[in-house]
This record gives sequence, structure tokens and C-alpha cells, in this order.
Amino acid sequence: MSDENGTPGTPAESRGATEASSGAPTDPAGDPVGTGTGMGTGTGPRPEPLRFFGTTWLDHDTGPRGYAVRRAAVALGSLLAVVVSCLVLRFAYQGIALSDLGGFVTVLVVVMFAVCSSLAFRHTWDGFAKRPDPDRQASLRGLLAVGFVGSLLAYFFRTLTEAPGERLHREEYDAARLRYERRTTRRTGNPSKKRRRG
Repeated sequence: MSDENGTPGTPAESRGATEASSGAPTDPAGDPVGTGTGMGTGTGPRPEPLRFFGTTWLDHDTGPRGYAVRRAAVALGSLLAVVVSCLVLRFAYQGIALSDLGGFVTVLVVVMFAVCSSLAFRHTWDGFAKRPDPDRQASLRGLLAVGFVGSLLAYFFRTLTEAPGERLHREEYDAARLRYERRTTRRTGNPSKKRRRG
């Protein structure tokens, strides 16, 4: 049994390859992000930090830098960013209107921003419930940049109920805890039975 990865006779490389093929994010040691099983500490899984929230989402930490304060700050910040972004877009629209490019171009620009914002909203919202595909994320980078208002709105609306991505991280953390407890129970077993076999 290897102390490094906690599995009987399984090399770290093959275990990392198995977990990488399952689609779970892994750290350089090949362990799923946030599980902490490859660090040799034996303390079990650790929660993965969320942007702006750290690990306060796990126990909903209180205090001046706790979960509730961070949620309020992120909601207010994202709403403020939406307002500023809309003002910038309004100035851009006025610039296009003043340049007298024609009604078709003006309508085309407005429709482009509206469609990109709605697609960015949907993509960002879905990303809170499941891990996005990295290849698809890379291919949508331009669309997300144009529709940044939609992403900001998704962030704002999600913070009204939870930290963005909290549910996904909690599910992954609970699953990692369950796997760790099962593995620990299987490893310890019943010592008296082991002595009889020997």
C-alpha cells in the first residue's frame, strides 16, 4: 500500500491518468482539485476556493470578511459593473449614431450586443452548475468578451441566492469526502481479521 496516494498498489501516474480521464480538474500531483489527498497529510479532502469567497462558502463563515459580507460585496460590485458597462455601451451607441453609418449598421451592432450578452449570461449561468469544457470555453472567449454584460448579470443574480459556483463545489467536496471516508474505512478494516489471516 502506498502512503503517498492512499490506494493499494496503484501508482500515482495511473491514478492521475484515471482521474484526468474522468473530467475532474486535477492538481500537479494528479489528485482532484480541492481533495488534498496527494499532499501526504492524511487529513482528507479540502474545499476548493471560490473566486472572491475563498473557502468561506463551506461553513458560511461569519465576521467582517465572512461569507455574507462577501456575497453582499460581490452582488453590489457586479451590479455596479453592469451599470458602468451599460453607460459605456450607451456612449458607444451614441458615437455610432453620430457617425451616421446608417440605420442597418446601428441595428446590427445593437442586435450583436444583445445576442452576445444573452449567450454569455446563459454560458456563465450554466458554468455555476457544471464544469465548463475547456475547449468550448476557449472557442467562446470572443463571444464572452463582447457579451460581458450578460456574464456580470449572471454573477449578480447568482449571488442573490449563493456564492457563484457554491453548489457545484459543495457537491464535489461532499463526493470527495465520501470517497475519502470509504477509502479510509476500507484501509483500516478489522485488525483482528488481518491477524488471523497472517
